[in-house]
Amino acid sequence: MTKKNIAIAVYILLTVCAFLGFVNSAEALIGGFLTTLFLGNHFEKLKSKLIHWLLEISVVGLGFGMFIKQTLQTGKEGFGLTVFTIFSTIILGFLLTKLFKLDKKLGVMVSSGTSICGGSAIAAVSSVIKAKPKPISIALGVVFFLNAIALFVFPPIGHLFHLSQKQFGLWAAVAIHDTSSVVGASMEYGQEALQVATTVKLARALWIIPVSILSMVFFKSKGGKIKIPWFILLFILAILINSYFKLPETLTHSITSISKSLLVVTLLLIGSSLSIKDIKETGLKPFLLGIFLWIFVSVTSLYLILEVI
Repeated sequence: MTKKNIAIAVYILLTVCAFLGFVNSAEALIGGFLTTLFLGNHFEKLKSKLIHWLLEISVVGLGFGMFIKQTLQTGKEGFGLTVFTIFSTIILGFLLTKLFKLDKKLGVMVSSGTSICGGSAIAAVSSVIKAKPKPISIALGVVFFLNAIALFVFPPIGHLFHLSQKQFGLWAAVAIHDTSSVVGASMEYGQEALQVATTVKLARALWIIPVSILSMVFFKSKGGKIKIPWFILLFILAILINSYFKLPETLTHSITSISKSLLVVTLLLIGSSLSIKDIKETGLKPFLLGIFLWIFVSVTSLYLILEVI
C-alpha cells in the first residue's frame, strides 16, 4: 500500500472515531496532525472545503439548542468586552508590526485574526486590502497554530482559576482565535460554556465588516469585496425556530449532538492541515507578533472577567 492509501484508511478510521465520540476535540486535532506528519498532507483543497462547510453546518446546528432570550442576554453582556479587546488588540498589533518591522498587511491580518475570529477574519481582510498569497499563508499559519494550542491549554486554565461555565464561555469566545477551537474548548468545559461561547463568538465575528472597511480605507484599496459570514444569519434563524416553534426535544437533541460530532471531525481535518514545514517557513517575527497579541487578549480578558464583569 502507498502512503496515500494508508492515509485514506487512517482518515476514515479517525473520522468514524471522531463522529462517534471515541475521541474528544483535542485528541482529534492531534490525530489529524500526526497523520499528516507521518503520512503526508494529502487532499489539501478538499480538506479546506470540508473544514469550511462542516464548521458552518455545525455552528448552525448548535443554534437548535439555544433560546433567543438567553442568547440576547449573553450577547449584551459580552458586548463591552468584545469592543474593547478587538480595538485594543488591533492597536497593539499596529505598534508591534512597526516594532518588528513586519509587512503592514501581514500585521493587519494577524491582528484581525487574533482579535476577531481567526481564519475568517484573515480571509475577509486579505481580500479587501488585496494581500499577496505569501503573507496570507503566513498569517493563517500563525493563527491556526496558536489556535490549536488554545484547544489544549484553555480548559485546564479555566479549571485552575475556577471559572464558572459562563465565565469560561465568555473568555474562550474573546481569547481563542477561530470559531472551531472556541466551540471545541468550551464543549469540553460544559454545555453552558458552549452556548455562551458560541453566541459571543458569532456576535464578535460580525465585527469583520467594520474592521474590513477600516482596513480598506487605511490601505486605500479600491474594488475590494468584503466577505460577510452569512451563516451567522442561519445560526440566528435556528435559535428563533427553536424559541418560537415547539420542536420535539428528541429532534433538537439529535441535531445538536450531530453538530458537536461534526465539529470534532472538523478539528480532525484542521489538525491534518497543520504541518511542520509550514510552521518553519512562517518565520519567528510573525509568530512573536501572534504570541504577544494572544497573550495580551487572553490575560486582559481573563482579568476583566474575574475582576470587573
